Amino acid sequence: MKTSGRTWLAVTVATACVWFPWLACSAASAKMLSVTWMPGFSAPGTPARYDKVGVLKIGPSQARNVLVLEPGTSAGSGYFVPLAEWLVSKVKGWQVWSVERRENLLEDQSVFNLAKQHRASNQRVFNYYLGWLTNANIKHHIQTVPDSEVPFARKWGLNVAVQDLHSVIGAAGKLGGKVVLGGHSLGGSVVTAYATWNFAGRPGADELAGLVYDDGASIGPPVTAQDARQSLHTLQTSTPWLAFSGVPAPFLGLYSTSGSLGALLASNAPSIGQTFKLLPAALKPPVRVTNLAIFGYDVDVKTSKLVFAAQAHVGHLDTSFSPARWSRGSAITPVRRYATMLSGLNVNNADGSEWYFPQRLTDDTGAIGNGIANPAQHVLDVHATMGRHLPRRLLMYAFGAYGGKVIVQATQALARQSHIPMRNLTLVNRHRSYAHNDPAAAYPHNVFFTHLVAFLHGVSGQR
Repeated sequence: MKTSGRTWLAVTVATACVWFPWLACSAASAKMLSVTWMPGFSAPGTPARYDKVGVLKIGPSQARNVLVLEPGTSAGSGYFVPLAEWLVSKVKGWQVWSVERRENLLEDQSVFNLAKQHRASNQRVFNYYLGWLTNANIKHHIQTVPDSEVPFARKWGLNVAVQDLHSVIGAAGKLGGKVVLGGHSLGGSVVTAYATWNFAGRPGADELAGLVYDDGASIGPPVTAQDARQSLHTLQTSTPWLAFSGVPAPFLGLYSTSGSLGALLASNAPSIGQTFKLLPAALKPPVRVTNLAIFGYDVDVKTSKLVFAAQAHVGHLDTSFSPARWSRGSAITPVRRYATMLSGLNVNNADGSEWYFPQRLTDDTGAIGNGIANPAQHVLDVHATMGRHLPRRLLMYAFGAYGGKVIVQATQALARQSHIPMRNLTLVNRHRSYAHNDPAAAYPHNVFFTHLVAFLHGVSGQR
């Protein structure tokens, strides 16, 4: 996909793009995490080098119980790192494995890695990832992946994601403890798909002790077979990648990582993004601001012009400073914590964003139907057909934030289908006080986290 700066500008000005505070080198590095890659599904037509799935393993290696977390749309493994580190400090005997999907092998994290190690200047990072869009004199820059080089990615749908996840669940199960599968947003849809997937006549949930839904689930009736066929037809002549919020791949990831990393490494420096001509006016605060302040302004629920999937409760502008800074106030989520989730600050070669997100994966989730066989599944090669055959011992935890009671209701319906007792369910609805990203990001008071700790204690039999 060769995308010129002018073409990209035409798209982003018409939609919401992400953040532009640029990077500098100031803070000391923590010990870096690295993704562990393992063999994944041998997807037809895919080169073997991409048939892999990764996990960030957080927690004591001797812990036998594993919480596997599946990120949402356009999100990477780094998204769950702060939550996971907090969790393993409170729940003994558990590890957290955050999934890094195969498409992230296409990312060029080289200069972001250097910035995290304080070996790349502000200007170098900006030039490499974004400056070249408007400056033809910049010759050394990221090379985007042409669609013609990855035609096989049009087949990276739910079957590939679930089969890759099957490798992760299998590896976690070999530790000999309990395995719980959780997911955020679209990751919650994948949780239901996996739990109800037909693996040689047995549901995926047979391998699991529990399910966790973080503001995501299989919601609503499945798409029709006709709609499914149309999505496949459209995909054959279009890019393999989702243009999330209208922003084409890989630019959503580039802006997300640049903005969130800059907010951390040059928090109080004046925002270069505010004077950059590619930034839509809707994303520019009304006063001069710092890097951290523009990030906060563009993600906070009160001021953000981005879609709900980018938002959290992080605070407000403090105009008593010049340039204006960011104040948390009474917000439940620390802005730096959320920026850490998106940037993968302490993660080598990965972040909390997914630069190339398969359109096919989004399309296929429409056929899950809470695990009940339907015509669209046959069209899309989706095998989530065991929704009435989950083990009755299965425990479920659903937290509704932006999705509210819809998330809770979908989880209740899934349990009823298999006659799972309602006492096995933990259901929490906080749609009035939690935005879409607050469950993973809020600290130190976090209703989602408190119930998750209790849930995992219940799974492992702790008191």
